[in-house]
Amino acid sequence: GAAAYGHHSFSATYEDQKSIKIEGKIVQFLFRNPHSFVHVMAPDETGALTRWSVEWGGAGQLGTQGVGKDTLKPGDVVAVTGNPGRDPAEHRMRMQTLKRARDGFGWGTAPGEVVQ
Repeated sequence: GAAAYGHHSFSATYEDQKSIKIEGKIVQFLFRNPHSFVHVMAPDETGALTRWSVEWGGAGQLGTQGVGKDTLKPGDVVAVTGNPGRDPAEHRMRMQTLKRARDGFGWGTAPGEVVQ
C-alpha cells in the first residue's frame, strides 16, 4: 500500500487576506503535532475579555525554529498577529507573528524573521 497524506485547508477556516492583532495573557500552550495552539485571554472587538485559540505550526516544525514545549508559559503577556477565523464568534486565528515583550522573544512567519 501507499502512504496517504491529508491536511485541511487553512483558507476554509481562516480569512487569508485579513490580519488582526490581539494582546493578552497566555492561558495554555499546546505544543503538539500536527498543529500547536496558544490560548490567549485578550479583549475582543467589544473590549470583553475572551479566550482566543491561536493555531500554530506543529511541534516538529517549531522545534527546528527554536520553539519548545517550555518556550511559552501561562501568564506570559504576548502580542499575536494572524489571520482571523471565518466565524468571528469562534475567536480563533492562524498565527503570523508572536512577540513577548518581557524578554524580546519573537516568532514570525518568514525564516529568520525578527518580530519587533
